[in-house]
Amino acid sequence: MKYEKDDSVTLVIEDMGSDGEGIGKIDGFAFFVKDALIGDKVEAKVMKVKKGYAYARLMRIVSPSPNRTEPECPYHKQCGGCQIQALDYSAQLLYKEKKVRNNLMRIGGFSEKLLDSVMEPIVGMEHPYHYRNKAQFPIGTDKNGEIVTGFYAGRTHTIIPNTDCVLGISENRDILEIFINYMKRCNVKPYDETTGTGLVRHVLIRKGFTTGEIMVCAVINGEHLPQEDRLVEALRKIEGMASISININTEKTNVIMGGRCRTIWGSDTISDVIHMRDGEGITFAISPLSFYQVNPIQTERLYGIALDYAGLTGTETVWDLYCGIGTISLFMAKRAKQVYGVEIVEQAILDARRNAVRNGIDNASFYVGKAEEVLPGLYEKEGIYADVICVDPPRKGCDSACLETICKMMPDRIVYVSCDSATLARDLKYLCANGYELRCARAVDLFGHTVHVEVACCLQRKDS
Repeated sequence: MKYEKDDSVTLVIEDMGSDGEGIGKIDGFAFFVKDALIGDKVEAKVMKVKKGYAYARLMRIVSPSPNRTEPECPYHKQCGGCQIQALDYSAQLLYKEKKVRNNLMRIGGFSEKLLDSVMEPIVGMEHPYHYRNKAQFPIGTDKNGEIVTGFYAGRTHTIIPNTDCVLGISENRDILEIFINYMKRCNVKPYDETTGTGLVRHVLIRKGFTTGEIMVCAVINGEHLPQEDRLVEALRKIEGMASISININTEKTNVIMGGRCRTIWGSDTISDVIHMRDGEGITFAISPLSFYQVNPIQTERLYGIALDYAGLTGTETVWDLYCGIGTISLFMAKRAKQVYGVEIVEQAILDARRNAVRNGIDNASFYVGKAEEVLPGLYEKEGIYADVICVDPPRKGCDSACLETICKMMPDRIVYVSCDSATLARDLKYLCANGYELRCARAVDLFGHTVHVEVACCLQRKDS
């Protein structure tokens, strides 16, 4: 049967796609339906037809999935943040585990038998709400011209007003209300993406879960906030407030943060502590521009797994590529002879070096640059080798030149931490075709109610 736009179909949802959309089939023809869950029977309206599949809009749930639950957030369907909040949390974990496994088989070419032997159960959260230590809230206006903040609707830049996200910290609401009240009183205009006019673009809020320290950073289309002392006076009353700053971003771009920050009250950074499994803590200084995992509780578990996979005895030289502010590097330094970290963001490397000094760690050195450029240079020119290489790349995965150099260096083990199991599978396929074998893999849920999942893997050199 040939389907056309606006056709109505009744579907039993049998699977879910990588973005959390439900998938139902009629005579082998697949329909992708946003907000539909495995086990739902739904009525849907066809919106776009492609060769072999179509996109459809959920019109009515005929009978709900046994795994369907009532979301805590009333905006979950509109907001682009939580794609699967209507799915019971235990079912979310099964979905994420299956997603990782399918990518490793389909893209990586790993057999089901191998994955049965190397994959460990996913590590879920005990409390999958209010886990985010960071949020970036866009500032704009509604159709009546009133100042609003919240989150963008999925695949748009339309703001869904919401100052109390169920994934964020409780202080977000009070901070955002203070900010909006300040803007109204002082006649401060939100930034308009279309015209490039207006001042306030975003408000960044971070909290150290261990220390309780809070940072607020206003991202502005200019150099100064008018009457900023009035804003400071109100914000500093929030319990735990430790840093208030301005980030200057005058570019006409969708990139949230600019390159310059100016502290207007308190410290330039806040601190937080990540604990190792033996209870020992490593303290990190976090600036507005620092990359720092948004779920500190699950980060401890993820890095604990990575440390186990590294198998360190105190005699190893470790390279940590895409090291950020040195989180994994300093974990590894506690168990290794020497650690070298590489990161392209200069500010992150400065933070990493300070974090090493702050924690009394003198066996970790950090280099600014692209991993695919720094690593070959140090290996080929200076002969610096590696027993273990750890990589934690961005969503696009490792650069091909970086992978080639890793294989030339022939470390005994490679620990790969990934935020995208598709690019992970692609890179593992290359590594396993060039002298390595997959020994361990484990997913860790850092992003409950979203489709995202972290994975840690261990690869061993075949001849070691």
